[in-house]
Amino acid sequence: MDRDSAEPDPAALPGPNAEKWIDLHAENAAPSEYSHEFVWDVTAEADGPFVTDVDGNVLLDFTCHIGAAPLGYNNEKVLSKLREFDLVEPMKIAGQDMYFGTGSDPETAEFPGSSHLMDQLTDVSSQYGMDTVFLSNSGAEAVENAMKITHDHQPPAKYGYAFEGSFHGRTLGTLSLTKSKEVYTRHYPEVAGIQTVPFCEDRGCSTGSCDCGFFERDGSRFRNSLSPEGGHVNPDEVAFAILEPIQGVGGYRFPSDEFMAEVGDVCDEYDIPLVVDEIQAGVGRTGEMWAADHYPIEPDVIASAKGLRVGATISRSEIFPDEKNRLGSTFGGGDLLASMQGALTLEAIDEYDLLDNATERGRQAKERIRDDAPDHVVDVRGKGLMLAVEFDTAERRDAVVEAALERGLLTLGCGKKTIRLLPPLDSTEREIELGTSLFCEAMDAVATQAVA
Repeated sequence: MDRDSAEPDPAALPGPNAEKWIDLHAENAAPSEYSHEFVWDVTAEADGPFVTDVDGNVLLDFTCHIGAAPLGYNNEKVLSKLREFDLVEPMKIAGQDMYFGTGSDPETAEFPGSSHLMDQLTDVSSQYGMDTVFLSNSGAEAVENAMKITHDHQPPAKYGYAFEGSFHGRTLGTLSLTKSKEVYTRHYPEVAGIQTVPFCEDRGCSTGSCDCGFFERDGSRFRNSLSPEGGHVNPDEVAFAILEPIQGVGGYRFPSDEFMAEVGDVCDEYDIPLVVDEIQAGVGRTGEMWAADHYPIEPDVIASAKGLRVGATISRSEIFPDEKNRLGSTFGGGDLLASMQGALTLEAIDEYDLLDNATERGRQAKERIRDDAPDHVVDVRGKGLMLAVEFDTAERRDAVVEAALERGLLTLGCGKKTIRLLPPLDSTEREIELGTSLFCEAMDAVATQAVA
């Protein structure tokens, strides 16, 4: 496949082969969330945003596996280096509980491992003074460990703060912080002491214009809940406040600088550790390495995963416990291949100036969609290549997702009535023009339909 000339070529989706794979999968798989009946053929041609399914359909993927494949498929910026490595068994070792290397000297190692990845992560987080990393399997584990280290750092803390519309994972601990759809949390037990405050989604919001309920009485719901401000929560008993700098599952909600500044000011004033969940928005997706870099906050802990290929909890050494066995993992973070992919992804972002590319291509995409958006589009927003288009109804949104798929473009819904677009970080001008043209065609097609 030639990425420079590839074009989407869809037939009926799902095709007969896809249906067979889906039926086989459904025989034993627990019900989960499958956004499309799209079955990637891992033996077929794919490059960057272009991918082939098991029926030979060529699709343009603007989902990047919900951000977990930041450079798309078979990207030579990473694959060319991986191809040279003779893989070994076992690929999984005992996580952070055993060491591994690639040769006699880490300074001259031909291929990076988990030690190199942690070094890179502290480097790209040094603006926040971060010097320590704990690797794990997933984003949920990264958040769980953020909760653990902040509780250890703030004894005898019994409270934590989360924000409405948030999504932080599907473990019982992270579900206690998840404040979006009730289907995620219904009937499950919760960690006690979690306080919930509004997330101000109006990116132009100020103290005078706020109508979400966050700002109030010369302060905010967050500030005013604390006992020195007249509330009932002793700030000395708060382990953390956690937020997504840009909410993902909650609908790609972009906050205002004033909202973020108030969150940061309260955390600074009362010495409350601020945890930022960068699992979807981090690793260059927004045109900065971390979405927090866009805002006037100083996070104390970063939770990362997805595009990083492993889970990572990043902070300062004084926040991490110094007692052995307070943290541990005999499986997580011990994947040689994932650690290498994470390190090579960070190298590619730096080597090919992909933060700048994400910023420029994101600007191109927003301009193209805004210029041609029909009346039923409520908003077009985004930072870098973390893009969202909001519609007047959920039904309209769903119809556009389907119409885009019929044209060979993969997109994803989020929130109540929003579509998210996540092209690869190295998307070209041609690929953005091609994808946004298909998306605009889909919106126009739905505009002529009677959608309630």
